[in-house]
Amino acid sequence: MTKLELVCPAGTPAALRTAVDAGADAVYMGFRDETNARNFPGLNFSRKELSEALTYAHARGAQVFLAVNTYAKAGNPTPWHEAINSAAELGVDALILADIGLLDYARHTFPNLRLHLSVQASASDPASINYYVERFGIRRVVLPRVLTVPEIGKLNSQIPIETEVFAFGGMCPMAEGRCTLSSYITGKSPNRNGVCSPASHVYYAQTDEGLTSKLGGFTINRFRIDEPAGYPTLCKGRFKSGGKTRYLFEEPTSLDITPILPDLLAAGVTALKIEGRQRSKAYVRDVVTAFRAAIDGTPEFTQCVGHLSEGSQNTTGAYGKKWL
Repeated sequence: MTKLELVCPAGTPAALRTAVDAGADAVYMGFRDETNARNFPGLNFSRKELSEALTYAHARGAQVFLAVNTYAKAGNPTPWHEAINSAAELGVDALILADIGLLDYARHTFPNLRLHLSVQASASDPASINYYVERFGIRRVVLPRVLTVPEIGKLNSQIPIETEVFAFGGMCPMAEGRCTLSSYITGKSPNRNGVCSPASHVYYAQTDEGLTSKLGGFTINRFRIDEPAGYPTLCKGRFKSGGKTRYLFEEPTSLDITPILPDLLAAGVTALKIEGRQRSKAYVRDVVTAFRAAIDGTPEFTQCVGHLSEGSQNTTGAYGKKWL
């Protein structure tokens, strides 16, 4: 029986080696600049490090995907073109893109380079996905976290390419690739700058009301002493609305699809994507090990990954949604 491919995060060379050693079928990463959507200090790869990563991964049967998944600046696409050029020259197994102009550049400049459509493109229906297939020859689409399992199954029957879905980690309720919430407070957004709620704008303060988290000087949340404290992003803020204090957009909880693995396989999904390029080696090791065992159906799948979940809570998210 066909097994789901396990695609794992690599925010650093050390995390890449950890993911490969733990059983990843593929790892994904970005260059150390604004061309990728996780442009945080201390993360990502130089050209030399990517070359070494390719050697390490390929020697152990794993693939390497490079994310160039932010949107190029108007009038200055050079950094993005250089990233694509480097990816082709170094021999990555796939390039993950969202920007139509960059897809066009990659398709015509390197026609043999395998292209994956990033979740940042927010393509979730047959018409849009087939457009990218016909115009740019994409071979796989990373689906936004908004579809149910039956919807994914129906979609797979109407498109000629592979689908990759998120399996564990952070949730995103916004139209991925179009979220600008962070830029209203920090001046930086994931789509253009590769950062959402950068650490340079984050501040925690202990007050009489509990631990207060702030972003860019604005209070995002307050936590009780016995309550896990999450990282302050606007979409996970707790605000007063209608006389109530509550999470307006998204609660601090993590996606975990292990209860529905067979359903996703039956729906025709090709690959599972673990989120977390900014997370530690320990996170990568534990999550990859657990999912490797779950996919393989080995008795060793006893490790709980709940301790790695944001807010110590898990959900299957939209995959099993009951609301309209």
